[in-house]
Amino acid sequence: MLDYEKEAAAYDASRGGEPRAEAAATAVLGLVPEDARNLLDTACGTGTVTRRLAVARPRLRVTGVDAAHSMTRMAAARLPGRVIRTDSRRLPFADGSFDAVASVWLLHLADSGADVRDIVAECARVLRPGGVYVTTVDKAAAHDVGSDIDAVLAPRPRRSARDAADQVTAYAGEYGLVPAGRSRFRGHGQGRSPRSTVADLRRGWFTRLAPGDPLTEHFVTLLEALPGQEVPRPEPRFALRAFRKAPAG
Repeated sequence: MLDYEKEAAAYDASRGGEPRAEAAATAVLGLVPEDARNLLDTACGTGTVTRRLAVARPRLRVTGVDAAHSMTRMAAARLPGRVIRTDSRRLPFADGSFDAVASVWLLHLADSGADVRDIVAECARVLRPGGVYVTTVDKAAAHDVGSDIDAVLAPRPRRSARDAADQVTAYAGEYGLVPAGRSRFRGHGQGRSPRSTVADLRRGWFTRLAPGDPLTEHFVTLLEALPGQEVPRPEPRFALRAFRKAPAG
């Protein structure tokens, strides 16, 4: 698992920067009703998506939360007075505080299904009746684009997906959230090249392949034999699901 305290400084540059943030924010807002007055962005990271949510809808008051100090510091510089450091499993807001809640690239990081359930439960709790929760699902699968890199990595050990769409939908249903739409957006700048994938392997990006492990180095050797070492393969397309909280009564 990556250390997001250390990742903050290089996070934007290594994750598609502003083009990806704009694509994500546009897709999220496409699932949020126009009359929403406030939105909570959980696991807001450096605030690139959070800021774009706020800029795109000036009448929408956007609040961001993240557990990493270095991330919240950067996000707070982008959205002064609207970012709080906290765990998404224990949100410091009253029931029904928000018209919309978003969690972009959060659920896949959870350590267990129980953690995913806790996050979804909290997002549902702080959502007003009739409000909308929007989240990414199946993040790891989005990176499998059918490339030669994917073929090399296909036999690798994998952690079960914490953000599998069917499982997230089931958790949402437990807390009164019903499906309300879906969308996709492009992961600008995130097409993998063999060389960048080797770098990711050696820094622990792949959760079941430890840096320096013989199996990791085996995949490194195979990747280094591929043509076009610097050529990015197709970019991922991330999936979003929206859920609506049942109206009161």
